[in-house]
Amino acid sequence: MEHVCTTMNAVKIEVIVNSSSGPGHAEEIENTVVEAFKTAGVDARISMARTGSELLNLAQRAARGDAEVVVAAGGDGTISSVAAALISTNKNLGVLPFGTMNHFAKDLRIPLDLDGAVETIVAGHLTQVDVGEVNGHVFINNSSLGLYPIIIHKRQKQQRLGWGKWPAYIWAAFGVLRRYPFLNVRVAIDSAELNSRTPFVFIGNNKYEMETLNIGGRAHLDKGELSLYMTNRTGRLGLVRLALRALLRGLHQEKDFLALCTKEIWIETRHKHVRVALDGEVARIVPPLNYRARARALRVLTPANDPASRRK
Repeated sequence: MEHVCTTMNAVKIEVIVNSSSGPGHAEEIENTVVEAFKTAGVDARISMARTGSELLNLAQRAARGDAEVVVAAGGDGTISSVAAALISTNKNLGVLPFGTMNHFAKDLRIPLDLDGAVETIVAGHLTQVDVGEVNGHVFINNSSLGLYPIIIHKRQKQQRLGWGKWPAYIWAAFGVLRRYPFLNVRVAIDSAELNSRTPFVFIGNNKYEMETLNIGGRAHLDKGELSLYMTNRTGRLGLVRLALRALLRGLHQEKDFLALCTKEIWIETRHKHVRVALDGEVARIVPPLNYRARARALRVLTPANDPASRRK
């Protein structure tokens, strides 16, 4: 990864906080973030986003504003939304990982504690990383079709009815897996074409590890490629078997599991619209879906040592 070191003494920093993430209520979170930057000797403008639309508006405003560094404080969905607004600008992304999984921060070795993450931003070490894009929608981690976006869609419906996030997720997953819908897709990669009836298609921004202890992580975010993972006509028990094989010995040798890397993917379905998961959020997109890698399109403040070289 390409690295640049800059000084934060006179740099303007804008922080966008997802108020539904983080340790405590919105006012507590705001005060905690303000104090963390003051302790690090840096003033920062703090904006609280209470809804998804407010988050997008704040991110777009920050992309047009005078801050050199725009910090996303929240989970992977929050970070992805802010990152998407910063693509094609000269602004740098800072990350305060307030989410449940924090995949992007973990893969870049950004500290998960607030003070450590703020120190990383203030240190000013810059890394250029790739993003994925599908029909104009940007993602920093992954995108998927099939079971997962349907589960997320149903979970969100239950949350709007007052359910908690995890009870809603479990209810949605149980309902979707009971019906277990398949998706008919035509996948075009380079000069090859594949027709499949599959429960899911997973596209990653760079290669995901599929071997035992490292499963789900990425060693590199700057190879300029997408990873594609899918299975053909696998039932519920087949998915359980694949999950167990992944934990015990990895998936690359599984005959029913396709894994490959490329720079561009076309996916066609017979549906007029298809639900697509993008870093945990769901969008309805008109096919065909054109996935492409955008090499080193995002500038992120990371620890000084190359995050990719430390994951072995």
